[in-house]
Amino acid sequence: MANIKIVTDSSIQLTPEEIKEHHITVIPLTIMIDNTVYIDGETITRDQFMTEMASASALPKTSQPAIGNFVETYEQLAADGSQILSIHMLRAISGTVDTARQAGEMAKADVTVVDSDFTDRAMAFQVLKAAEVIENGGSMDDALAAIQNVHNHTKLYMGVTDLTNLVKGGRLSHAAGVISSLLNIKVILEVADSELKVLRKGRGMKTITKFIDEMEADMRDLKIRAIGISHADGLELSEKIKAQLQVVFPNIEILVRTTDPVIATHAGAGAFAVMYYTED
Repeated sequence: MANIKIVTDSSIQLTPEEIKEHHITVIPLTIMIDNTVYIDGETITRDQFMTEMASASALPKTSQPAIGNFVETYEQLAADGSQILSIHMLRAISGTVDTARQAGEMAKADVTVVDSDFTDRAMAFQVLKAAEVIENGGSMDDALAAIQNVHNHTKLYMGVTDLTNLVKGGRLSHAAGVISSLLNIKVILEVADSELKVLRKGRGMKTITKFIDEMEADMRDLKIRAIGISHADGLELSEKIKAQLQVVFPNIEILVRTTDPVIATHAGAGAFAVMYYTED
């Protein structure tokens, strides 16, 4: 049976150890800050990006990898006869998955492309499950079924404490942004049905803390498999959320890491995301 190799993009939240252990290929996105182009994870780290974004004269511009990068990667990985499973962030945020599909049709390789409908650690849940299935001898169909199951049981909530970047990036109307900035509005978003949906908005951080308390209460009755918390220069709040959830789920390792530049650009400094998935 042919081997199956996994490809994903750098919006994913994986540790270096996970990438190495599961032989995952990560294709980097690119970011332009004040006319300087950086390669995510190669010429700029996530923490360095946050520093550069804070002092930039304009909102950074992000772009998906060139189609040629995908084609070359697919063909190199498939040279030994392997199939390729390419899993990417939701189309509502980036056209990366479309580029991957086009490349899959062009490449001399057997490529299956999946829109995870998520990003960051929520996408990692699918990638890690697929790797587990493949390492246990599963087929492409087995891996796809496992991915869909994880997808169906995943939640991704994002808290945005400053709406400036969302407005500049076109994710919220300018009028909404002006009103929000005047009233110190905080927003809770959910990634669901392949899009960003506003769940709640309110004045001050009490909106955030109240939502976290309610989310924790809802999670208590669930069979949680994994939890991840990512942030854009919001480590202090993320650590508080982790501590709160760790009391309820002492046996689950909760990963807290800085998010990637694409998400940070749209969400802005201070943003955070809580992601988890449950058993059937």
